[in-house]
Formats: sequence, C-alpha cells, structure tokens
Amino acid sequence: MALNYIWIGFFLIGFLFALVQLVFLGRTDIFNDLVSAVFENAKTGFEISLGLTGALTLWMGLLRVGEKGGVIAVLSKVMGPLFRRLFPGLPAGHPAYGSITLNIAANMLGLDNAATPMGLKAMNEMQEANPKKDTASDAQIMFLVLNASGLTIIPVSIMVYRFQLGAANPSDIFIPILIATFISTLAGLIAVAIVQKINLFDRVVMAYLGGVTAIIAGIIIFFSTMSKDQIKEISTLAANFTLILIIIAFIVLALLRRVNVYEAFIEGAKDGFGIAVKIIPFLVAILVAIGIFRASGAMDFIISGFASFFGWIGFDTEFTKALPVAFMKPLSGSGARGLMVDAMTTYGADSFVGRLACTLQGATDTTFYIIAVYFGSVGIKNTRHAVGCSLIADFAGIVAAILVAYMFFS
Repeated sequence: MALNYIWIGFFLIGFLFALVQLVFLGRTDIFNDLVSAVFENAKTGFEISLGLTGALTLWMGLLRVGEKGGVIAVLSKVMGPLFRRLFPGLPAGHPAYGSITLNIAANMLGLDNAATPMGLKAMNEMQEANPKKDTASDAQIMFLVLNASGLTIIPVSIMVYRFQLGAANPSDIFIPILIATFISTLAGLIAVAIVQKINLFDRVVMAYLGGVTAIIAGIIIFFSTMSKDQIKEISTLAANFTLILIIIAFIVLALLRRVNVYEAFIEGAKDGFGIAVKIIPFLVAILVAIGIFRASGAMDFIISGFASFFGWIGFDTEFTKALPVAFMKPLSGSGARGLMVDAMTTYGADSFVGRLACTLQGATDTTFYIIAVYFGSVGIKNTRHAVGCSLIADFAGIVAAILVAYMFFS
C-alpha cells in the first residue's frame, strides 16, 4: 500500500510542478520533457531488467549451492550464543531461537527468499510466548529492528545493478556497504538494548560486538592512512578476493556435504531467471514515475534546498544528490532501488553520487515494509518502540554511508 501512494505521489507532484512552471514561468516545453521521460525510463527499466538475467541467474545459483552446503547452518551455530542473550524474554530452548538465527543468517547472505519465510516463522513462534497478543513483545521488537537494520555480508542485487549499468568494478561498494550496514545494526541494537535494559556488557555479547567492532574500526583506520588511489586499489582487491573466497567456500562446503553442486546451482539459477523476469513491470513502473518527478524539476528543487542548507553550514553538498535514496529506503525497497538506478543512470555508475546511492541502498532495509509484514502476520497493532529504534538504525546507517562514501570515493 505504501508503494502505491508513493508511486501515485511521484506522478501527481511531477505533474503539478510542471503545471506551475507552465503557468508562471511560461515553460511550454515542460510537458515534452515529461513525455520523453516516460518513454525513456520505460525503455531503461526494461533493458536493465533484461540485462540482470545473466548476473542474477549466476548469483542465485551460487547462493543455492551455499544454502545446501550448510552455510546458513554454520552461521546459525556461530550467532546462536549471541542471539540467546539478546532475547532474554524467550524461554531457554524455545523453537524461535532456531528460526531467528536462520533468518538473520539468510539475510546476511542476501538470501531474501529464504529469509522472509524464516522471519515470519520466527515471529509466529515468538507470538506463542507473547502474553499480550496485540502488543509487540521485547523479543519481537529486537528481532524486527535487527531485520530493519539490514545487516548484509554480500550485497548481491546492488552489485548486479552496478554491473548492468556499466560499473568498471561492480564490487567496489562491498566494503563501504559492510561498514555502513554494521553501524546501522549496532545503532539499532544499542537503542533496543537501552529501552529493554539488556546487558550489552555480558562477556559473550561483548566478545561478539567488540570483536566485530574492532574489525570494522581496524578497516576504517587502515584505509584512513592511505591516499584515495591506494584506497581504491586495495579495497577493490579485498572486495574481489573476499567474494571469490566466499564462492569457493560455498562450493567446498557443498562438496563436503556430498551435495550435487551442479544440480544445486541449476536449481538456484532457475529462480534467478524467474526473479529477473518478475521485476520487469515493477522496475519499469517505478522508473517511469521517478522520470516524471525528475523531468518536472521537482527532484532538483528538493535537492537544491538541501544543498543550500548544507552549503550554508559549510559542508560539501555533492552527497545531497543521492539523498532521495536515503529518504525512500525506509518506505519502499522498490522505490529506493529505482532511485538508486536513476542516480547511476543520471550521474554514472562510477560517479561519487552513483556509488553513494548504492551504499545508501545497502546500508539499511525497508523499515515500514518489514514492520507491516512481520507484525501484520501475527496481528500486532501496538508496536511500542519498534519504529523509533528502527529509525535510529536507519539514520545511523545513512550518516555512516555518507561518511564512508567520502572516505572511499570522493
């Protein structure tokens, strides 16, 4: 429903903005621009979706190999001790723990198709232990905020879009997204822990959070001592090496489990092809609406307002061109994806704005969609502090994405 209003809003605001320019500024060519934008963006949406077929087929096949090779099970065992301490309201040995760890592990690997069913199962299992059925429990809120923060190790879809739009190195956003999404998750976790009085100084929790934080801090410190060219060279090498290492690990684990790797790949690849075909109407629809909005001058008007403000306080204003992605992401994943594609199409996939748009897209997840689906599936109406903590995570992720983008790409 939210995307429906957003989609209509793009059209109506764009039309009204163009009408104002026609009446008050005498711009008789403005509606020619709008019509051109409609057809150009429809063509762009179709071409991008069609071009995604090969890359999505490849990655979905590889991810299925990893899934059948037990990667999710391994991650579940690794993360289990931490999650048992972050959900103290759940009884020991509750079945929801298994679904929670599987859901988070699938999200970290970018396995959306596997993550959502596991997430809904976890929410329903937690609902059984919830004494107030129409009110979110502490465990359900923690689970939702961790999902909304969007912690992802492999941003597959973003790299695929970058490849399709001609990026010289589609994976160069790998490390920036990893840093931004970790900060988003950490901020959301701390916000929920403060409200729910969860002891983050527990030795196990500190070991997990301290270890990962130290790694991320080490990455930032390591790159902060380098020139921009060195950052680009080493981060590109590290990202590509890590991705290849993950792929090899998927295959090796599958072989150790005696999985037919070829058949598993083909099974997942079929899903990739189906996804590529299914997204054609959605991407065309949102890009046409964004095209109207941009061609009318409404987007430039909004961006110029933010640019003027940040310029007035002495900040570099180049990042403001990617802010539409940040504003849209909590509301609509499809809308944010369309704006990310629009930024790369307008400014270039390898431009600062294009890369920042990708980093913003990967920094967090679609907060209000997740709240609607997960809480709606169990009939929860009172979300308590879920929205506030999720938006704190979103804000932290956006700020981190901007800072990291300046560090890596400016």
